[in-house]
Amino acid sequence: MNTPVFVQAEQIARWFDVSPGWLERVIYKKPKQSLRAVDGVSFSVRKGETFALVGESGCGKSTLARLLAGLYPLTKGKIYYDGVDISTMTPRQKRQWQQRIQMIFQDPYASLNPRWRVGRIIAEPLATHTQLSLQQQTQKVIDLLEQVGLGPADRHRYPHQFSGGQRQRISIARALALNPEFIICDEPTSALDVSVQAQVLNLMKDLQAEHQLSYLFISHNLAVVHHIADRIGVMYLGRIVEIAPRDALFQNPLHPYTKMLLAAIPDLRQRNQPRVQVSGEVPNPLNPPSGCSFHPRCPLATEICTQQAPQLEPRSQPEHAVACHHVP
Repeated sequence: MNTPVFVQAEQIARWFDVSPGWLERVIYKKPKQSLRAVDGVSFSVRKGETFALVGESGCGKSTLARLLAGLYPLTKGKIYYDGVDISTMTPRQKRQWQQRIQMIFQDPYASLNPRWRVGRIIAEPLATHTQLSLQQQTQKVIDLLEQVGLGPADRHRYPHQFSGGQRQRISIARALALNPEFIICDEPTSALDVSVQAQVLNLMKDLQAEHQLSYLFISHNLAVVHHIADRIGVMYLGRIVEIAPRDALFQNPLHPYTKMLLAAIPDLRQRNQPRVQVSGEVPNPLNPPSGCSFHPRCPLATEICTQQAPQLEPRSQPEHAVACHHVP
């Protein structure tokens, strides 16, 4: 595929210091601790595509989203936007780039200021980053509301006067205000009813086609991901264990963890694929297992899995990469 890459993450990591207080360290000799929420993740997002990240709660998806949005600093690694390393940018350059990158948050009830009318919420990025007059901002707000299926009069209402699906449409309109190229969607439909989810997803696909947007779509719902994604990355305990085009992942999953996720959804499981039984719970991220972090739950685990972490490498085809010692 010759589509140019817009976002490139190379071995990015984010560690949080969760050490006990100095008194506990001195008196009880408790050691310093760090939580490796994201630990050496590499992937790319092409222009105009939807790259989805899936995995269980606590695997690091939302932390990764905030790293790409610039809300968290990197512990290590590099992020390139359109070939430019963001770590080399000046504050002014970063401010300009942030206009090209927007984020839609999970909870439409919490991400909108309840004291502001909708028109002010959508116009805020215009007032901050552009030189548009008040009249031009108002017209832009009206245009954005119409793009997401709302009316001009809705700009005079408050967020509490809308349903959950309508609030998420307002969040999408705000994200589109600065004509971004890349939108990070952090579980944007998980707080919505199923019928409303479909409406919001179809709206996002229509807007993507109209504006040539690139999406990073984060979700734990594989049915939603199957509907919207072009390529999928599967995360487990801060690392990506498999990356593949959507159809390849659903028809021929390679990693045991991916097989477990698909087996949990009967409608998506391939009839000719045996159900993979995986026991146990997600390990404590403060004390992750040695070697492959999935080995305590994996039915294929051997001694090498406990000693050596597998690398994410192409296997069945160049676009299909997996981190597992037992995948040929």
